[in-house]
Amino acid sequence: MITTAAPDLAAALPDGGRLAGLDVGTKTIGVALCDAGWSFATPDKTIVRKKFAADLEALRALVAAQGVVGLVVGLPLNMDGSDSPRTQSVRAFARNLAPLALPLLLWDERWSTAAVERAMVAADVSRAKRAERIDSAAAAFILQGAIDAMTR
Repeated sequence: MITTAAPDLAAALPDGGRLAGLDVGTKTIGVALCDAGWSFATPDKTIVRKKFAADLEALRALVAAQGVVGLVVGLPLNMDGSDSPRTQSVRAFARNLAPLALPLLLWDERWSTAAVERAMVAADVSRAKRAERIDSAAAAFILQGAIDAMTR
């Protein structure tokens, strides 16, 4: 099941459980995880993209190791809310995650990377450390927004 409504994902997971947030880029996939009670999201790791089969296996291993029951994938919409070629690519990526057999929420990620970048600059994180942490931090920002909407 793929949805764009947070209540639909919450309904598909009535007993809660850990969720993984994904910030899918062309070169990397930022990963974040939340607790089973959907209180807080934390950055986890960044997966360097290869062929899709390798990306899927890396995500399958993460799901198994962390007990993930659902996914939240950042959807890069244009500022006016319309789709772009990048949006279409992420939608295709989400559809291709079907072998994981997990409910999936596509969550608007406009401003996520910019917000995380500003927070890191304000915290005086070096440019090199920002570069290595930005994707997983953006995934945590996306996941936190989704779990906040699901628990309202």
